Amino acid sequence: MTKSASACTFLGTVLINLNGESYEIDQAVSVTDLLVQLKIDPRRVAVEHNLKILKKHTFQNTVVHDGDHVEIVNFVGGG
Repeated sequence: MTKSASACTFLGTVLINLNGESYEIDQAVSVTDLLVQLKIDPRRVAVEHNLKILKKHTFQNTVVHDGDHVEIVNFVGGG
């Protein structure tokens, strides 16, 4: 039996599409909280939420819900 997005929501989890892959989180969270859960430094990333590139000051107020698409790109320095 496979889980559907609605089944995940019913069970209290949220199914999102993260960088092209299905990913479950416990509940709807802000982008800031999602980055914390993923152990990603928010100062070094760009985030796209449902095809909209977010400005860093909106991370805390943007909530990721069931079925949302999130793309996170890390900036890497080097030379």
